[in-house]
Amino acid sequence: MTKTLLAEFTAREGAEDEVTRLIRDYALKVREEEGNLAFDVYTKTAAPRAYWIFEVYRDEDAFQAHLKAPYGAPFNAALMPLIEEDASVLTFLDPLV
Repeated sequence: MTKTLLAEFTAREGAEDEVTRLIRDYALKVREEEGNLAFDVYTKTAAPRAYWIFEVYRDEDAFQAHLKAPYGAPFNAALMPLIEEDASVLTFLDPLV
């Protein structure tokens, strides 16, 4: 069964350009992962500092491989001081059909 989640965070005021640069670079790497099926990055129209990342992985093993990727920790370390939350808020999703 696929592993699907929504990751959310809000860029600190003035950090939007750097957050966008970081997430674009990171997205390119994640999309190359064998088990990644989707890594779509959005901002909210009404709140452009709010980022939503829709992620789909082939299965739990692919998601665990994503978590262990060598570029994940450096990305998160660079992102943390640039966002309002303590970390990305993850919401795991289950398909209805």
